[in-house]
Amino acid sequence: MKKKDEESQPRPGSGFSRRSFLRGVGVSSALSTAILGEAQAEPQAPPALVGPGPVDITLQINGKSVKVTAEPRETLLDVLRNRLDLTAAKRVCDRATCGACTVILNGKVVYACTVLAIDAQGKPIQTLEGIAQGPNPHPIVQAFVNHDAQQCGYCTPGFVVAAKGFLDRHPNPKLEDLRKGLGGNLCRCGTYMGVRAAVLEAAKARGGGRNA
Repeated sequence: MKKKDEESQPRPGSGFSRRSFLRGVGVSSALSTAILGEAQAEPQAPPALVGPGPVDITLQINGKSVKVTAEPRETLLDVLRNRLDLTAAKRVCDRATCGACTVILNGKVVYACTVLAIDAQGKPIQTLEGIAQGPNPHPIVQAFVNHDAQQCGYCTPGFVVAAKGFLDRHPNPKLEDLRKGLGGNLCRCGTYMGVRAAVLEAAKARGGGRNA
């Protein structure tokens, strides 16, 4: 029968014994318990907020200088609707596809859902409110009514603004010009013929060549 001392001695060439194994397990368990206890005793602080907060910006909208506080991530559409109560531009697809949020920025027809409000500073902005309101509304507004081009109204603001921008660049358009010139706006009611007739009437009413 082997003695206890003989059992605890490592076998020649093995480099391992039960005593050393059990000793290692005990040390590892103690370390794990200590680390776990320390982690539970000191909860981690919540991560810091990422990104800048709201900033003051100035926009030139329909001929007026407007100051507003907005987050740098906010689009021009968000600021117009949610912070300035200019709700003519509609949020429909929010993916630069339908054109319901169309505005004129620095003389160019753009989707307001794709432009950051902070990037629109220093550039003149025209919305439907500026085109349709006041003592001298653009002829395109009445022309839309005359040809029943508004239908449900979701696409109408974008179409009116896009048509105004198109007439600024093409004061004497032909019918085939309108198919391409207004191709960035969609009408779910399918009133494209009424829209095109309205643009042609507005061009005639303006006398061809005079920008509003």
